[in-house]
Amino acid sequence: MAIKTARHDDDALEESHEINVTPFIDVMLVLLIIFMVAAPLATVDTPVDLPASTAQPQPRDAEPVFLSVQADLSLSINDVPVATDGLNATLERLTAGDHEQRIYLRADQTVPYGELMQTMNALRAAGYRRIALVGVEQRSE
Repeated sequence: MAIKTARHDDDALEESHEINVTPFIDVMLVLLIIFMVAAPLATVDTPVDLPASTAQPQPRDAEPVFLSVQADLSLSINDVPVATDGLNATLERLTAGDHEQRIYLRADQTVPYGELMQTMNALRAAGYRRIALVGVEQRSE
């Protein structure tokens, strides 16, 4: 009668020479979740002051249409004053009804953000979806 021991050659566990990456993957997933939650919170209270841009100027259209919002919130198209209620008709005349033409929007730095958004909403309501914001080119020294 023979007794089998735990160290019998037939039942011996084979040694594994591979690295177990499961704990590493678990740690990476936890870190990913932490960064996904923390990243939006890091940008919420950032003060914004956008007077100039270092972006490369885009090529202009043959006859660009500039809509300007002055500091007193009056509007002008290509340096011609226009009333808010006449904005749609003037744009239709200047663009010949081409709603795909880009409208360049210039605003004084003192114009409140809400007023600028109202002007952009008026452009969208008129059917103009391609709006380019114009800023002062910042010179790098």
